[in-house]
Amino acid sequence: MEELLKTIAGGLVNDKDAVTVTVDDINDEGVVVYHLHVSPDDMGRVIGKQGRIAKAIRTVMRAGAGKINQKIMVEID
Repeated sequence: MEELLKTIAGGLVNDKDAVTVTVDDINDEGVVVYHLHVSPDDMGRVIGKQGRIAKAIRTVMRAGAGKINQKIMVEID
């Protein structure tokens, strides 16, 4: 899942080297939190107008997590 998030974000940004993903441990509700970090210049590209791209990224990630019976949440930092 971490590689999927890096691949999606890498296709959107100009500075591909600045894309990092950190993963938190499973919390009390059984949710794994993925933190996507991009350069400040590329933040607008990842979020998109009215958050549409960010919403699409979260939807794809949730669909992928559903295939492996995992609950996830994506935070864009």
